[in-house]
Amino acid sequence: MKSTLRTTVTALTALALAATAAGCGSGKATGGSGGTGADGVKHGPGVTDKTIKLGLATDQTGAYAPLGKSITQAQQLHFEEVNQAGGVCGRTIEPVVRDHGYDPQKAVSIYSELGSDVLAIPHFLGSAMVTAVKQRIESDKVFVIPSAWSTSLLGSRYIQVAGNTYDVDVINGIEFLMAKKLVKKGDKLGHVYFEGDYGGSALRGAKFAADKHGLTIVEQKIKPTDNDMGSQVAALNSAKVSAILMSAGPKQSASLAGLARSRGMKQPILASNSGFAPQLLSTPAAPALLQGFFMVSSGAPIGADLPGVAKLAAAYGKKYPGQPLDNAVVHGYDAAGVVVAALKKACASKDLTREGLINAHRSTTTYDGGLGTPMDFSSSDKPPTRKTYILQPNKDATGGLVIVAPAAESELAKTYTPPVGSY
Repeated sequence: MKSTLRTTVTALTALALAATAAGCGSGKATGGSGGTGADGVKHGPGVTDKTIKLGLATDQTGAYAPLGKSITQAQQLHFEEVNQAGGVCGRTIEPVVRDHGYDPQKAVSIYSELGSDVLAIPHFLGSAMVTAVKQRIESDKVFVIPSAWSTSLLGSRYIQVAGNTYDVDVINGIEFLMAKKLVKKGDKLGHVYFEGDYGGSALRGAKFAADKHGLTIVEQKIKPTDNDMGSQVAALNSAKVSAILMSAGPKQSASLAGLARSRGMKQPILASNSGFAPQLLSTPAAPALLQGFFMVSSGAPIGADLPGVAKLAAAYGKKYPGQPLDNAVVHGYDAAGVVVAALKKACASKDLTREGLINAHRSTTTYDGGLGTPMDFSSSDKPPTRKTYILQPNKDATGGLVIVAPAAESELAKTYTPPVGSY
């Protein structure tokens, strides 16, 4: 699958590598040792006796700005709480926030700054953004948590997908539709998906499940700039699909659901975890999204009846009054917790270098931040969980989503092997 974005990312990767070579030639720091502190703890870039700098490469002005804002603020909240409790290893965490506007070229530039100045990057939004600097991440040994779930991000010791990948989520979602008898053998499934890593990863999972169940996938590939789903709805209506998979953004989901329901199409719509935002329930699309619309996610919703999630919702609401409470808050806070847990283990080993941090992280076989997503980080070749929640919009729920099926790994998902470093 070749896309304009993927071609652009390939070119940017070449530029990034050239920049790396130039940086090394000039003697610019890219991940070497920073010496040893007064407490006997070895230092890496971003670490002093008093502070630990962490990078947040987010989207504040582009297509996923609402998502980026929620994740960033949730991480800032987490680090503030850690600092108030004494920090990590006697050091204060200092987040460094940079906006790439969901532009791979800007992401390369931001990484050039952060790559020499921080110990880790617990928030790097967008699989295409991370892919553009993936080889530099590995050569610099920077621990990165992408705010993306494409299988193309698997396989790197230094890149940790925090949750399930899009393909496994879709497999679990189709199993849910089959179990509820919303879809049966021989049916057609429509799949509207973004070109590139996100949509390609989700499509791979859909095809795997379809092959196992005798289903047919009717593909509708779109671009992130396509907001009117009229032609896609018409095509799927003509194809007489029994359900629609949606691996795109909230705007596309709203358009698809609204147009489908206006045509009298009552088929269930199953969206990937980036396909819904609670703000949609305040738009004319709300009635359509409350009719047979589901979302798959490895993360619990912000309105989940879990003590850790309820505590987070209260703290976030107090810190950022009036700001939307959505699933991105849970992901951001949990991802920050993953890095803090690794920092604490690295401190115990008196090694706050980049290699010391990633060694601590990869030695973690059981992580549970209390937010509904236990994970195993010991392997870079597979997602740290294969469990998926099935969620549904609800206008009365905090964050606009409720759990209709608890996190579970389907029997079919257990047999699936995600591709490493591709989709």
